[in-house]
Amino acid sequence: MTEEESQGLDIPEGWTEPAWKPEDNKHRFTEESSFSTLFPKYREKYIQEIWQEARVFLTTHTIKASLDLIKGSMTVKTTIKSRDPFSILNARDFIKVISRGVPLDAARRVFKDDTACEVIKIGSMNQNRERFVKRRQRLIGKEGQTLKALELLTNCYILIQGHTVTALGPHKGLKDLRKIVLDTMNNIHPVYNIKALMIKQELAKNPKLKTESWDRFLPKFKKGSGGKRKAKPRLAKKEYSHFPPPQPLSKMDKEMESGEYFLQEAERKRKKQLEQKVRQAEGMKKNTERRMKSLQPPKEKKAKKEEKKKEVDVKSLVENIKKSKTTKKLTAKMAK
Repeated sequence: MTEEESQGLDIPEGWTEPAWKPEDNKHRFTEESSFSTLFPKYREKYIQEIWQEARVFLTTHTIKASLDLIKGSMTVKTTIKSRDPFSILNARDFIKVISRGVPLDAARRVFKDDTACEVIKIGSMNQNRERFVKRRQRLIGKEGQTLKALELLTNCYILIQGHTVTALGPHKGLKDLRKIVLDTMNNIHPVYNIKALMIKQELAKNPKLKTESWDRFLPKFKKGSGGKRKAKPRLAKKEYSHFPPPQPLSKMDKEMESGEYFLQEAERKRKKQLEQKVRQAEGMKKNTERRMKSLQPPKEKKAKKEEKKKEVDVKSLVENIKKSKTTKKLTAKMAK
C-alpha cells in the first residue's frame, strides 16, 4: 500500500452523496416488510389529529401505514410500488419518534439521507429520584437555554421527556449529543462539554489544524471535591473479650438485692405507700413555693443618696470681698 492510499482520499469541498432515485432499483421487493410500535394513551388524541397528514406523507414514499386505537399501535408496511430498501427503516423511525412526542414537522427529517434518529435511555443511570430529576434539568437549563445551545451546536432536534432523550439530526451531531447526555447524567455539567464543542467547531474551520492534535486547545477541567467535608470522629475501639457481656438484672433480681422480695405482701404495699406519700409531699412543696413567688411584693427601688452639702469657707469669702472693694476704688481713681 502506498503512502497516498494509507492517508486516505480527500473528499472535495461541497461534495454530497447523490440522492436515491426510483430508477436505481426497477424491480419490486420479493417480501413484504413491516414494523409496528406502541404509543401511550395520552398521545392518542394528538396522533388521531395528525394521522391523516402522516399517512399521506408516508404514501409519497410508497409506504402503507395503519393505526389501531384498540391496541394502541401504529404499523408501517412496504407496498408493490416500494423501490427504496431503506424507506421502510425510515418509516419505522418516523412512527417511533411520533409515539415519543416529537412533532410531525420535525419527524419528517428522518427521511433525509443525512439525518438519523436516536433514543437515549437515561432512566436507569440514577437510582435516586431527586438526583435524576436534578441532572435531567441541567440538560434543559434555565428557561431552556442549555437545550437551545445544544440544538444549535449539534444541529439536532432534541426532546427530553420522561426517562428518555429523543434526538433527530446528523450522525456526527448525534454522537456529540450522546456523549454530553451521558456525561451529564454521570454528574459532569453540560457547560463544560458545550464549551469544548464550540472550540472544536472553530478549530475545524482552520485547514492547517486538520491533521494535528487539538488537545492543547481544549480546556482541561479539574473535578472538584464540592467543598471540604468534615472528618467523622473516630470511635475508640472496644477491647475484645472472649466472654459475652453480662446479662441485665431482671425485676426479681433487683428486688432480691434490695430485700423487697423477702418482705410480706402487706409490708411491700406499706413501703410503696410511704414512697408515694414522700413523692406527693415533695410535689406539694414545689407547688407552694411556685405560688408564693407570685404573691411576694416587688423590691422597692433604693432612693438616691442626698448630695452632701458643701461647707462654706468663711476666710476665703472675706478675702474675695476685700479684693473686690480694692478693685472698685482703683477704677474710680482712674476715672477721675
